[in-house]
Amino acid sequence: MSAREVLADFPAGHPRGSWPAEEKAAELTRQGQPATVHMDLANDRFIVVPERAL
Repeated sequence: MSAREVLADFPAGHPRGSWPAEEKAAELTRQGQPATVHMDLANDRFIVVPERAL
């Protein structure tokens, strides 16, 4: 797995699922930092990464 910048991360077991991560990615995108959400299976987390890091 290649190293990447993680802007935020949220536990996969969160009661709202990936919503908090999706909301953070949308907030960052509105602020001019395009971001997307990915599942980090190894660590059981949703991660928010900049689009350029993909």
